[in-house]
Formats: sequence, structure tokens, C-alpha cells
Amino acid sequence: MDASTASLSSVKVNVAALATDDPDGLDVEAQVKGAAHGMTVVFKEVGYLVKNSANKKEQLTLLSNVTSVLFPAEMAALMGPSGSGKTTLLDILAGRKSVGQIKGTMLFNGSKPTSNFLSRHTGYVEQFDTLIGNMTVREMLLYTAEMKTIRTMPMASKVAKVIQVLEQLSLTRCQDVIIGTPLTRGISGGQAKRTNIGLALVSDPRVLFLDEPTSGLDSFTANEVMKVVKGLVQNGITICATIHSPTPSTFRLFDRMMMLLRGQMVYNGPNGPTAVNFFQDTNPDVPRYGSPGVADNMSEWIVDLATQADRDARGPEFAAKYAASSLCADTARHVDFASTNGVSTSQRTIDAISTTRGTTVGMPWAIRTLMKYRWRRDFTDGAYLGPRLADKALMGFIIFGLYWHAAKNPRNDTAENIASVLFIATVLPGFTAAAYMPSIVLERPLFLRERSDGLYHTLTYITAKVAEEMVIAFLGSLIFSNWIWWSTEFRGSYALFLLVHYACTCTGIVLAYFIAALSPNLDVANAALPTYVVTLLFFVGLLIRGSQQPGYWHWYSYINFLKYSWDAHMLNQFKGQNVMFSGQEVLSYFSIHGDKWAFFGYQTIFFAVFFILAWLSMRLVRWSSR
Repeated sequence: MDASTASLSSVKVNVAALATDDPDGLDVEAQVKGAAHGMTVVFKEVGYLVKNSANKKEQLTLLSNVTSVLFPAEMAALMGPSGSGKTTLLDILAGRKSVGQIKGTMLFNGSKPTSNFLSRHTGYVEQFDTLIGNMTVREMLLYTAEMKTIRTMPMASKVAKVIQVLEQLSLTRCQDVIIGTPLTRGISGGQAKRTNIGLALVSDPRVLFLDEPTSGLDSFTANEVMKVVKGLVQNGITICATIHSPTPSTFRLFDRMMMLLRGQMVYNGPNGPTAVNFFQDTNPDVPRYGSPGVADNMSEWIVDLATQADRDARGPEFAAKYAASSLCADTARHVDFASTNGVSTSQRTIDAISTTRGTTVGMPWAIRTLMKYRWRRDFTDGAYLGPRLADKALMGFIIFGLYWHAAKNPRNDTAENIASVLFIATVLPGFTAAAYMPSIVLERPLFLRERSDGLYHTLTYITAKVAEEMVIAFLGSLIFSNWIWWSTEFRGSYALFLLVHYACTCTGIVLAYFIAALSPNLDVANAALPTYVVTLLFFVGLLIRGSQQPGYWHWYSYINFLKYSWDAHMLNQFKGQNVMFSGQEVLSYFSIHGDKWAFFGYQTIFFAVFFILAWLSMRLVRWSSR
């Protein structure tokens, strides 16, 4: 008998033992069927505390001694009024809490899960859709499949998996439709929700968590989505979904229900009549189900009961009655048994639990996949390219009209104009960097979800993003540099002029990423970037010469990447030309000395520094705390 067969046999014995005298009526066949793929998830006496924002010395308890177990091949509902702790508990089980203090024990098949295991082998469907608007449904699933499956798997197998998921989620008809954005028409809300579920399924998760999967959907679409989710238990997946106000049809799909009030468990057991009877038996004063004027379906009756109890602050009372019930005792017995006897011996499970990597593929393959799917779409998206290229073309056109042949014959009376146009060419990349900030701020939910899902690490993401921007920036620099170099007829090295402008633009890109990563929203980022760039303008050397800057401010010019760009341009244009300005040679007047190629080299150092700062900020700063 091999390890996998032995594991299945042991699970069969364990489940049967749990069901021997179980009044909850565990479906033993379903448990055995699911054991080959799903996992038994135990959470015992889970608590969660956070600091009170109004009083930092005080801690608030959002969850208190929450205990239950999730079984393979079952779909469990996690219910409760708003603020009861449903999403908090789901985030804790999925390993997605980034703040607060977590207490208690959580086990997957008897083992403590690592963050790497949770990223790679569990699926999490967010309440709000986080998809890439300019991709089609099929592309979105293929992109995720290539990120979440092993690199050596044949592409045909990945495509086959995506086709299976498309069919499983009834997405085949819209597979070639773009997902869309608030400004671009795309798939419907129900299709977007199913696509989000599909992202979790392409990697064959052992456990699937869903946060309010019916949020924002009409009753028909909500039922349709949850029927699809229910069908997944046939594969043995362990499923847990938070749900606020399910329709009767959706409510009947769940096998088990957990109810939270004010962070405490008030019910854990079979869904349906058992739950209704429990609440009526333990709380004789509540309205009787089926009586006149009372909700005529179980889901609505339970939701109304819980909401009213929450408003009346009866959460502790309901929790105490549950704690004293046979249901709570049964749960405790199941949890204890699963904790000590539920350890799987299958090699697949052992490998999953002991994984040491949070991502399935390495950085090179992840960047290659980002290039394959996201770059291709972005490079054909006018809304993406427009803000990055239009400003270069417009400013080039204006300079073309104002400074035609201005540098053809450098003279004393034209030196100021030439220095001014070089100043404009220098500072433009600083201001136009604003076009790159929305890419980071608006994509933040997508980035956080994909990073948590184990698609890539932060360094992989920012490297791919910056590389993509640099490709487009080179095209923009070519347009701008060629337009103004040949029309203005600058002197010196065209290659240096192009490279300095390109390096300055790339530095502006990573500066924008750095500020965007530090900013809580786009409004703050849009205010911070131009404010910083304006401070740099004073120390470039044109508005106030270096020799006239106060000594206590002179240090700022050394950390001003725009100054090195302007100095390189000025040396390229005027060195050896003997052009005078205000009685001095131009370069001496502006206190510019040194080697123009050395200044280009200094520019690249600023690029590296801002890149590292942007990476660290995206990795460490948590504006979307959970």
C-alpha cells in the first residue's frame, strides 16, 4: 500500500470515528471523497486584538475564543452582521492579516501552516474584484496559471486547465471579452466575480476562502455564482465563504454554518432547520420561525435574528448559550480529534505543508510572464500610452516653434535662450513623472492581491513595471530628443543628449514610484511629486547660480538629479565654444565644471537609489492594512 492510499484509509477511519455518535450528521462519504484533495482546517480559541485608534494604549478585541473545524468536500458559511468579525477570521485563516495580535491555534491537516504554504496552496477570493481591465477573461486566467503552476508543466496542460475552469465557471462565452474598467465596457459583475474565483482555481487550491462572493450581485447572479462554487466540492476542496444576507437558494447550498456576533461564536453546526431550532430552543423570547409577520424563509429569519441581537448587544448572551450547548461540545471534540489524528501522511500534503517558497515560479519566469501578458496589452492600450507619450510630443512641438535654429550659431546674445531651452529639457522629466504614479497607486489592490496569492515578490513586480516604463520612455525620449535636437541645432554629442534625457526620464519614473508607494492615495502623490520637483528647480543652476546660493543650502545641489542632467547638457553644448554671457564664459558664469559623461554617470546612481527606495517602500509601507 503506497503512502497516498494509506493516507486515504487513515482519513476514512478518522472521519468515521468523528461521525460515530455525531448528532450533527457528518456526511462521511463526502469527507472521504474530499480527503484526497481538500484539507481539514482546525482553528481553536482564535483571538484577534488591535490597538484602539482613539486611544493607542487600549486594545480592542475583535475575535474572542473562536473555535471550529472545516472539512474537505464541504462548503461552510461564515455569517454574522457587519462588524461581527467574519472577514477578520477569514483573513486570519488565510494568513492575510498584516496588523494586530493573533492568538490561538490554526492547523491544516494537523500541521501549522506557513505563509508560503498559504500563498501557494490556498485560494482567496476578495470581496472586491481585483482584475486587469485591459485583459480578456481567458488571458487573465492564463496569466495567473503561468504564474501559479510549475514552470516545467507543458503549456498545453496549462491551457487545458484554463479551459476546464472556463467551462466549470460558465465563462466560455465571454472568454475573449476584455474585463473592462469604470471607463471601458467589459464583462458583467457576475462574470467578473466568477473570473475572480477562476483565478483561485487555476492552481488547484486545497482550501478555498471567499469573502462575500455575492456582494454587489443581484439575486439571480448571486445564486448562479454560488451554485458554481458549490460544484467545486465534488473535487474535494475545502470551502469557507463569508456571506452577509444570502438568498434562500444560496443559503441552502451551504453544508454548515458558523455565526459570529461581536467576534464571538454563537452557532456552529449544520445549516438549515438545525440552526433555526437551536436559536429557538436556547432563546425562547425570539420571534418564532413561521409565525405571522416573521420572515418566511430560514436565511432571512437567521439574518434578522442575528442583526437584532447585535443591535440589542446580546452577543455575549448568545455566545454563553452556545458555549453551554451540545453543539459546542461536539465541535470541541471534533477539533481535538482532528488536531491530534488528522495529520496526513500523503507525500503531496507533506510537500505542500513544508514548502519553503512563497511563489511557484522564480523571478525570471515571472518577469517573462508579466511581459508576455501585461506588456503586450499595455503597449496596445491608448489609455496607457497616451499620458506617457503625448506630453513629450506636445512639448517638443512647442520648443520646435519657439527655438527654431536657436543654437545654430551660438552667440553671446543667444546664450541665455539656449541655456533656457536646455533647462526646460532637463526639468520636464521631473514634472511629467506624474504620469507614472497612477500605475502604482491605482494598481495597489491588484498588486497586494497578486503578491498575497503568491504570483510574485515585490522586487519582481517593480522590476517588471520599471522595465516596461523604460521601454516606453525610450520611445518618448527618441521623439523628444530628435525633435528638439535637430530643429534647435544643438552642438556636441547627440548620443549624450539622448542618453542624459533618457536617464533623467527613467530617474523620474522611479522617483514617481517611490512617492506613489509612500502616499496613501493619488491626491497625496499628485501634491507631493510636483512640490519636491519644484524644490529641485531652485538648485539646478539657472534660477540662481551655484556661486550665489547660500552656503547652508549648497548641499541640496549635490542631491539634485536635475542639476547633473543640466550640467551635462550645458557642457555638451558650450564646452569649447567660447560663448560669453554677462562678461564671462557661459560655463564659468553658471559655475559648471567637470566631465559631461561623468555627470551622466551620476544620473544613473540616482536611478538606482530611487529604485531601491521605491522597492523598499512598496515592500514595507502598508497603506492597505488588513
